[in-house]
Amino acid sequence: MGSSRLRIFDPHLDRKDSAALLGRELPLPTFDVPYFKYIDEEDEEDEWSSRSQSSVEDDSVDSLLSDRYVVVSGTPEKILEHLLNDLHLEAVQDKETETLLDDFLLTYTVFMTTDDLCQALLRQYPSLTERNDQGKEENADVPCRKRKVLHLVSQWTSLYKDWLHEDEHLKQFLKTIYRNVLDDVYEYPILEKELKEFQKILGLHRRHTVDEYSPHRKNKAFFHQFSLKENWLQHKGTMNETEEIFCRVYITEHSYVSIKTKVSTSAQEILKIVAEKIQHAEEDLTLVTVTFSGEKHELQPNDLAISKSLEATSRMFVYRKDLTDTLNPYAENEESLQRSVRILGINTWDLALELTYFDWSLFNSIHEQELIYFTFSRQGSGENTVNLSLLLQRCNEVQLWVASEVLLCSQLCKRVQLVKKFIKIAAHCKAQRNLNSFFAIVMGLNTASVSRLSQTWEKIPGKFKKLFTELESLTDPSLNHKAYRDAFKKMKSPKIPFMPLLLKDVTFIHEGNKTFLDNLVNFEKLHMIADTVRSLRHCRNNQFPPKENQELKPHVYHLHVIDDQQTLFEISHRIEPRA
Repeated sequence: MGSSRLRIFDPHLDRKDSAALLGRELPLPTFDVPYFKYIDEEDEEDEWSSRSQSSVEDDSVDSLLSDRYVVVSGTPEKILEHLLNDLHLEAVQDKETETLLDDFLLTYTVFMTTDDLCQALLRQYPSLTERNDQGKEENADVPCRKRKVLHLVSQWTSLYKDWLHEDEHLKQFLKTIYRNVLDDVYEYPILEKELKEFQKILGLHRRHTVDEYSPHRKNKAFFHQFSLKENWLQHKGTMNETEEIFCRVYITEHSYVSIKTKVSTSAQEILKIVAEKIQHAEEDLTLVTVTFSGEKHELQPNDLAISKSLEATSRMFVYRKDLTDTLNPYAENEESLQRSVRILGINTWDLALELTYFDWSLFNSIHEQELIYFTFSRQGSGENTVNLSLLLQRCNEVQLWVASEVLLCSQLCKRVQLVKKFIKIAAHCKAQRNLNSFFAIVMGLNTASVSRLSQTWEKIPGKFKKLFTELESLTDPSLNHKAYRDAFKKMKSPKIPFMPLLLKDVTFIHEGNKTFLDNLVNFEKLHMIADTVRSLRHCRNNQFPPKENQELKPHVYHLHVIDDQQTLFEISHRIEPRA
């Protein structure tokens, strides 16, 4: 078993002591830690010497005596052992240990399974056999070691909330560790506080009886977990009739209405929503599930449309009553003009606010772990990134919705008003710190099929063109989206980031750095990823006040979308033919 040198330096040295270090190599106390690395070990004397010299030249000892821990790589067991050794129980955690603990808990799924972590924590929890083999001095440290393990478990469950509540390994682990604490609390009364904490975690009563804990007891879900499929969202497990889900009702192969509704919604209720959205007589329509092989099944008015449409390999379509064909929502008719007029009559600030409330409900449900799973694409990541996928899907749908609404407005003067309307909505979304819908609307107006409408853009007033240019500058990708990053950093919370860019940042770190170095976990990489993921917390420090407008809900909850670029271009050339 090899060993490596653990470099330690004190970031809290005073300036006088620090000054004494200038101009000479820093003496570093070392001790052996098997399979654990700090800084770079290759050519360590030369590298450390060069670091010391550069710090002297830069006159910046503080850059060397960093406040951040310096764990670079190690085995999972040794990283965990080091973390437990550095934990403080009575005092507030120092910044380095707190960051290391958070980094470890956020990213452990990258290099070990939940079962591996459970087993490693049990090994760190001193057993009766270990205590008998140890001397008096080591035994005196046993309660402290136990409490540190329990503190880490408490932090783990607090961070993940219900994320792992269905994990059988964790259930068994919590059951085992709880029984261990019950056995130990009489010998070590100091564990009473930790025992109460575990009872809260497990939802137990105060009485110290093992029988009260049932491995079959279900923790109350905190987040609704969904499984994303092509045209619907299904609850992870048994669906509750009051839960709201997303589903797509197709009008053509490349056009659909995205609907947020309850699982218990009947086919007739969904048909009413679609008919109102596409401005078509409800009595002339019917709801049909169509398998990918072409088999059709007409839904009866009282059928639970969601459960019927969730059968494998099927989509939900709206057909004419005689089932002869799907509709043609692209035709120039009075209904399409009526739709655009209705949007123009809505207050822009209120509509932007409703978009913000909708996006916030999705963004606030995203667990930090979803970004980790999304980036590393672990097994089962589809089930573990559902809320994140929802927000990404929403961003894409809003972009397509803006383009669809503009192109489906065949009358030039109304189309000009509609473009002005969306520019104002984008500006309001920015003012409301909803950068997700802001980007989506600006990108929708910049879609090639919309931006080519020269007759439309020529009639846009100068002040609106200037406003749109200012909004576009915020989406400028140059200098790694510097304009957006600077503006977003100045915004106070609560705020909604442009999630695709945040994922790009995490992916860039992931693809630019190896996860393992010489069979050791590259923890420096995981720290950078965790640091990026933690930005979600700052965005959600405060909450948007819940204030929904029932009249505007249909316009935000149910979007008519054309998701085919070729179809969008065909409509674009039809309303404004090439000169």
